[in-house]
Amino acid sequence: MAVGDNGPQRVALGMSGGVDSAVSAALLMRAGYEVVGVTCRFTDDAAADRAAADAAAVCARLGVRHAERDCIGLFECEVVRPFVDGYAAGLTPSPCVGCNARCKLPALLDAADELGCRAVATGHYARIVQLAESGRYAVKAALDVRKDQSYMLALLDQDQLARLVLPLGGMTKAEVRVLAADLGLPVAEKPESQDVCFIEGDYRAFLQARGVDDRPGDIVDRAGTVLGRHDGLANFTVGQRKGIGIAASEPYYVVDKRPDTADLVVGFANEALIGGVLAGPMRWQAIERLDEPRAASVKLRYRSRAVPCIIEPEPEGRVRAVLREPQPTTAPGQFAVFSVGDTVLGGGMIEEVASV
Repeated sequence: MAVGDNGPQRVALGMSGGVDSAVSAALLMRAGYEVVGVTCRFTDDAAADRAAADAAAVCARLGVRHAERDCIGLFECEVVRPFVDGYAAGLTPSPCVGCNARCKLPALLDAADELGCRAVATGHYARIVQLAESGRYAVKAALDVRKDQSYMLALLDQDQLARLVLPLGGMTKAEVRVLAADLGLPVAEKPESQDVCFIEGDYRAFLQARGVDDRPGDIVDRAGTVLGRHDGLANFTVGQRKGIGIAASEPYYVVDKRPDTADLVVGFANEALIGGVLAGPMRWQAIERLDEPRAASVKLRYRSRAVPCIIEPEPEGRVRAVLREPQPTTAPGQFAVFSVGDTVLGGGMIEEVASV
């Protein structure tokens, strides 16, 4: 039981209005925590209104306090603007990874301090461990590998990890839904949320409304031969195969985007393989820093599998990962998350990819 010197430990639980945070609340109560459900509003729209209403309904059903926080300005500064600026620079940003470290956890921790909560919790599928040899905190993969979200938490720092509780790290999604139904929670059958929560519909229209220059340009191969025209770099991502619009004897892949010239660079499958990445500046978890090369595994996208690599320190807190076997290319702007076994070493944004 989570009982402190003066009774049950109070925890601020981030509640998005979904089933995962709802079941997290019930599990925390079972473990002896005094739960305060906190809904941080990151957008001002009907979807945010529905999420807050659903979270309030869950709290009412469980008999716990519900609080709301206006975090729209923080979200705009730390998530939306970097997303737009990234696309304008030719990147393919992964907003959720940065959001957890720079927006969601800071907002939840601020709310926790105001509410007198020592701990915070979320409904992520991952685990927190404190390493015996160093005392450092790190994220570990969830037991359910299909739902594992450790990648999404790879940028959390030591102060954030030290206060974070993750009730769902040992559960499957099916078990969560069954428990939600057994408890009569009003969100038991609520569908999964979309990947980019602040965009409804076509992300390209969102970028255009934010002033991203979507000028047309040439589609070229690596030698510079013009193969066709495109209608805007923001419509494509590195690694994309379908929808390029060039007929050939074998499929083309997007292998680079050059915002200075508006060129979209394509190549065949063998040209869309990479042998390494440069990433950073790094946020380390299980280790304090990287002083020498070491073996690890790396995920180059959230849904990709971890692959063996050697990570080497680079200046200014960056690392170079040399892959043990070539992999399909990934897009600068995504994150490289390094691990040993199921424990996260750290993560950083991919700045460059190295061709095979």
